[in-house]
Amino acid sequence: MLEVVALGALTTFLMGVGNGAAGEIGKNLSLSAGALVRRTLGRETPLPAAPEDRRALAERVHARLGGDPRRAGEWALMLEGVPDTSVEPSRGAMPPAPWAFTNQEKVLRQLVREADRPWAGRPRMVLLSGPTGSGSTSVALRLGAETRDRFPDGQYYVDLRSASGEAGPEPAGVLLRLLAEMDVDPDLIPATEADRERLYRKLSAGRKMLVVIDHTTSLAQTRALVPSTPDVLLVVVVSGPPLLLEAERVAVPPLSDRHAKQLVRKVAGPEHADRVKAQLPAVLERCRGNAFALHAEARLLAGGGTEPDPVIPGVPDQPVRTAAHLASLRLGPDAVRLCRLTALGGWPSVGVALAAAAAEVDGATAARLLDEAVEVGLLDALPDRRYRFRPEIRRQLAETATAEYGLDACAQAVRRMLEALLGLVLPASRAALPESWRTEVPAEHQAASASVPDGIAVLAAEVANVARAVVVAEEHRHTGIALWLARSLWPLQLKAGYWDEVLPALRTAARCAEENRADERMAAALHFQLAHCLGEMRRGEQANRAARAAVTYERAAGHLRGEASAVELLGLLSLNTWSYEDAYERFTEAEAVYRRIGPGEEGASDLPRALALAERHQGRALRGMGRLAESRRNLERATDFFAGRTGAPPEPYNRARTLTDLAETLHEAGDDTAALARITEAETLLPASATPHRAYLAGLRRRCEAGAAR
Repeated sequence: MLEVVALGALTTFLMGVGNGAAGEIGKNLSLSAGALVRRTLGRETPLPAAPEDRRALAERVHARLGGDPRRAGEWALMLEGVPDTSVEPSRGAMPPAPWAFTNQEKVLRQLVREADRPWAGRPRMVLLSGPTGSGSTSVALRLGAETRDRFPDGQYYVDLRSASGEAGPEPAGVLLRLLAEMDVDPDLIPATEADRERLYRKLSAGRKMLVVIDHTTSLAQTRALVPSTPDVLLVVVVSGPPLLLEAERVAVPPLSDRHAKQLVRKVAGPEHADRVKAQLPAVLERCRGNAFALHAEARLLAGGGTEPDPVIPGVPDQPVRTAAHLASLRLGPDAVRLCRLTALGGWPSVGVALAAAAAEVDGATAARLLDEAVEVGLLDALPDRRYRFRPEIRRQLAETATAEYGLDACAQAVRRMLEALLGLVLPASRAALPESWRTEVPAEHQAASASVPDGIAVLAAEVANVARAVVVAEEHRHTGIALWLARSLWPLQLKAGYWDEVLPALRTAARCAEENRADERMAAALHFQLAHCLGEMRRGEQANRAARAAVTYERAAGHLRGEASAVELLGLLSLNTWSYEDAYERFTEAEAVYRRIGPGEEGASDLPRALALAERHQGRALRGMGRLAESRRNLERATDFFAGRTGAPPEPYNRARTLTDLAETLHEAGDDTAALARITEAETLLPASATPHRAYLAGLRRRCEAGAAR
């Protein structure tokens, strides 16, 4: 069988296993691989983190197969049974280029020249930069529109403004956004930056692609995207001073007066030609060739009215701020107040509820005022009744709010927005996981959860704002609000895999809980969430530290259920890195803590289910240790519980998962006939939508059928 198990195939398999892709099924595959590594090498071998260590492991395993045909056959079946996780990226969809785009042909020619130059091993990269409002984004979008035939395999646009902080997402988060733009199934996106980069390079190899990363703020955000093939052009767009990026530097210059006039006339329309002609000299003087300012003032001219006072004390020669000031003068006082107060939080996006709280108006009024602000160019409209300020405009509005209304009034507006956001996400969190003790909320928010139809959707829409709000709440010394906001994210990380998005909020909240000596149970819950998130992102050492802190806090609080759950998490972290003996010890310890919960005490009603889950985890660890008879007994008892045979309500999902574990144990014990029966039973429990699990069972079935034939 040696010719079947090539070293290259074995290396590729071990490089990808345990990378966080494919969710629970990926973990199952990793656990099976770890058990087979142990049987092959004759000892427990923790899963290496570094790529070079995984290659070395593959070489050690491969060397053993030459003298063990049976084990080589097991590996061949393992590799053949891996579910198909191949990805065929879509061609992407660049946003449309602005209709009124005017005279940046020279800049476009520079960009095309970089795409067409001889390759010579030098990555095709452009750093496209210009002052705020210069139109650098418009240039990038126009490039996409004019070069569709040059990049037939895909054009991908990633806007980094949606992140929770002004620094934008971490490098791993940029890769996540790009892979999502390529329509990679979320279940197939790896958890780590290195594995995401590896997938991106695999998908871009041999393809003619344009990749635009807009509103970049650091070199680190693009380091993993540097093209390594000749037909990929990376355009990094920076609003403001250029980064020190090794790339072709292309600056977007101000429009000349001639082309500025063309832009204003295009936007204002021929029906406003007389008004444009009368006011054009002043417009050109104020805008100084800035594309955004020209566009904004042209819209104001089209809206009619007399020319307002253009003077902004203390900020001369800033055309974007000048345009924003003029736009504000076209709004009524209520709309201006709403915009200024809403801008105080620095939110990635603004919803109606947030704006209504800032201005102390009802939702219908807030929606009308927001639309008025869009009409004059103070806000950009986003899908689903959301809005966004341009950074420079937001800063100006916030500064003006402080000057006009005073620090106290602004602080009160910030608190109202924080409370409104908390009132939105806490009920959504409870609605998403209504039976979980981890989503229990303060009494004042309990009733509202019943009216939330889709808690996950609400949390997903607000996750960037929540991450920002945790920082804002801490800055304003609203510690309790900061901690509860972070707590609300638990369903999003557990059920939807939003690990990159929630991590900043959890880091800030866990630190805030420590520094402010928060209630032990609150601190424990936040450290547990942080540990879970870090574990899913394969940051093992950090995850273990956070989980140990959670155990310490739960013990200090005397919270047995929480302590057992945190110890169990430590076991899962060990299990996922093939440290089976340590995992089993943790799961056994967790069971002992659970059994200390007495009748009528907190957690007693959940105890049978918690013990069944602990038995399942012990059975998985025992399989990795090679103690197959004990593994079988534990998993059969857990299966009986989830089947409802012990009086508890049936749980088809957990029953199918446990049956899959049991089938693996039976296969490794040589009882393939029994294993095949468990696979069939698990398949009947799974919905048609459980494609990854069904694919995994199909591979396991092939292994068992081959074993039975032997």
